[in-house]
Amino acid sequence: MTTISAKSLILLTGATGYVGGRLLKALHAAGYTVRCVARRPEFLASRVGPDTEIVKGDCLDAASLPSACAGVHTAYYLVHSMGSTGDFTEQDRIAATNFGRAARAAGVQRIIYLGGLGGAEGQLSTHLRSRHETGEALRASGVPVVELRASIVLGSGSLSFELIRALVERLPVMLCPRWVRTPAQPIAIEDLLNYLLAAIELARGHDGIFEIGGADRVSYADIMNEYARQRGLRRLMIPVPFLTPRLSSLWLGLTTPVYARIGRKLIESVENETTVHDDRALQVFPIHPMGLPQAIQRAMLNEDQEYAATRWSDAISSAGLPPSWGGMRFGTRLVDSRAVRVPVTPAAAFAAIQRIGGANGWFYGNWLWRLRGFIDLLFGGVGMRRGRRHPQELAVGDTVDFWRVESSEPDRRLRLVAEMKLPGRAWLEFEVEPDGDGTMIRQTAVFDPIGLLGLLYWYAVYPLHGRVFAGMLRGAAVRATELHDGKHLSRS
Repeated sequence: MTTISAKSLILLTGATGYVGGRLLKALHAAGYTVRCVARRPEFLASRVGPDTEIVKGDCLDAASLPSACAGVHTAYYLVHSMGSTGDFTEQDRIAATNFGRAARAAGVQRIIYLGGLGGAEGQLSTHLRSRHETGEALRASGVPVVELRASIVLGSGSLSFELIRALVERLPVMLCPRWVRTPAQPIAIEDLLNYLLAAIELARGHDGIFEIGGADRVSYADIMNEYARQRGLRRLMIPVPFLTPRLSSLWLGLTTPVYARIGRKLIESVENETTVHDDRALQVFPIHPMGLPQAIQRAMLNEDQEYAATRWSDAISSAGLPPSWGGMRFGTRLVDSRAVRVPVTPAAAFAAIQRIGGANGWFYGNWLWRLRGFIDLLFGGVGMRRGRRHPQELAVGDTVDFWRVESSEPDRRLRLVAEMKLPGRAWLEFEVEPDGDGTMIRQTAVFDPIGLLGLLYWYAVYPLHGRVFAGMLRGAAVRATELHDGKHLSRS
């Protein structure tokens, strides 16, 4: 190993992605000086610290890369186009070629690239072949490249883990095509990040391709069974021979959060064995990867913490959706998010929101809320009996009828977690943000269903929920205006 100066500049591409976003935090924690390049810097600005530089750039636009690469010692290449609607293999090839040339011209000392496992022998999927070709295009630049080839990444929020989680939680009986039995060597996100960080410090001459994976060789079926075991769920898997990759991808699109086109590319990839055949990484890197049970346990333990830190407005805006939109899926969670602009200050809007519940009412349909509380009592829940501690103030931990304050940021955000009887978990969040000479109020209801019963519950009550949620947002805007104008806000 060698040590580079803490002042050496690290360039990170793909910082808005799953691995890149976590790597950015790890680089900060390790004390590195980081520059991020992003096509839309505004989506990244709220996620980085004041010492992180953000530059606008696109690997498909060669002219935007020289300034991004200037003065960089080591560059991470975490770019791929699997979610694109065009020819992602050609786009990946062009992007890698452009980036490699810019890095060479700028004197970059090393490129660290995250690719995919899969042997050269046999017929690789289009996705895995593109991952290998991307590494070749980067090496063709002449810049030393450390290529880490990984299989399934297991971590809270990862595409593979969310797919597995959704299938196991929702389907007590699963029809399993042959690809479910394909051998793989999944790696925990923590171990993957450790490899990516350690690659910075590799001594010269240790560049090349490293196959990395967890301690266990398993299949998707094994992963699903282990997840079910840790969740205490009993699931029946029935092998079937007739689900083609295309049919499997459409099935995934209906039953999990994965879009059909991404699902098809993913299924084509998991038909290939993705296990480690060259253990050189274990000899070169001081890392001992964890096994499957621990990786899943870690993902489940970290899930709630990372989920609580999520800003739903970020997810909605990055998806290109309108400010008010009545339904989306984030992972396995179902979301109703709406926004309205009010001609008041953020402080006035937040003060009105803090008065929600109890004797003040719920902005809309109070009799419906009382009916829901009565039904909750019938099923052994807390109902609406608890009210709230103070009519105008809320603190973390306070009860609000059958809700509890999970987090609160003054004049910015209030999140309530449901404590009524439900076939799942539910949250209600309000955010206020300055918008010109007024304020944007965003109201987001989130439901994390448990199994088919949870899904049936959400869709059965959604027509009523849609009306209530829309009315609540209008009511919140009226309350904020009343408070701004100095009127009394109490409601019976």
